[in-house]
Amino acid sequence: MNELQRIGLFLNLCKNNALSVATSLVQWLKENNYDVFTESSIVNKLGLPVESNNLEELAKNIELAITLGGDGTLLNVARKLAPYDIPILGINLGHLGFLTEIEVPDLYSDLELLKRGKFYIDKRMMIEAKVFREEKFVKNFLALNDVVVTKGPFARLIRLKTSVNNAYVDTFNADGLIIATPTGSTAYSLSAGGPLVDPNVEVLLLTPICPHTLQNRSMIISPNDSITVQVVAEHQEIMLTADGQLGYRLQPYDKVVVKKSQYYAKLVRIKSRSFYDILRKKLREQ
Repeated sequence: MNELQRIGLFLNLCKNNALSVATSLVQWLKENNYDVFTESSIVNKLGLPVESNNLEELAKNIELAITLGGDGTLLNVARKLAPYDIPILGINLGHLGFLTEIEVPDLYSDLELLKRGKFYIDKRMMIEAKVFREEKFVKNFLALNDVVVTKGPFARLIRLKTSVNNAYVDTFNADGLIIATPTGSTAYSLSAGGPLVDPNVEVLLLTPICPHTLQNRSMIISPNDSITVQVVAEHQEIMLTADGQLGYRLQPYDKVVVKKSQYYAKLVRIKSRSFYDILRKKLREQ
């Protein structure tokens, strides 16, 4: 008997086929003796007898989370569930998916493998960011892909004084700075010229965005190190984002401290594909 019998279902309702796929998925899960839970905002839309809970209660009741959407949906759920140590199985309803595991045409054949216990858990390093204002802690964020300090809508550079373990690195004159995990190396960091990193390698990636110099390059930092970025700018249009989904307005001379989190995202893998197989296939699809 598969030990992951209590399923939490998370949908991206912006996807056109999310409800139809979810409806047939819930029926399959029920027929195969799974208990299905979901958020109260979704249960009425499914029109099926699934348990409804708020997030905290949901996390305490489930053994596996299933997401229907794309990588963005999985990232959102990963941040919420990481403190509860719950594995996530992503079903891809989008175009480009590095994190999601199942494509819709393979849905039920892959679920049969899940039912038979033919899967493994891929642990992904996460990072946390803390914002300090006048040396006082004001906000914290958790991210699976990246934390970004970036300028607002105006075409002006920002200066970002950066240090690692209190050792000064440089003051970047740039559009921003990306601090990414190996998982995030295929996302914004890649677009900004950062390296591709196998997610089994635990490092921090420091990549400036459009730096106004010929010297700045992406850097690879030890996962045991702490990166501090101070905003050296007087204007108010500076943002911190986590996984491109959570945003927070920074003020001049705020400090952002980023380090490896104690939490991991646990991704369910069914197919025996290497990171390089996925990389080659996905980047060719764009």
